Amino acid sequence: MAEQVATLFVYALGIYAAIGVLFSLAFVVAGISRVDPQAIGAGIFFRLLIFPGCVAFWPLLLGRWLSGKSDPPAESTLYR
Repeated sequence: MAEQVATLFVYALGIYAAIGVLFSLAFVVAGISRVDPQAIGAGIFFRLLIFPGCVAFWPLLLGRWLSGKSDPPAESTLYR
């Protein structure tokens, strides 16, 4: 039973990473300039630098990209 759960977890993590890689390829080429206007004209080294983070956080970035918001989210902590 535990082996099946572990195998399922590894497969789910692999699917998550594969979707993240596919998303990140499109995002660093076309989407980053829509989400962050200061990234317009950014070079290849910047795009390579943010690629791993885009793979990891692709659901959050997809939401930002689809919403069309270019302003950073407002911080809502007690100290602001």
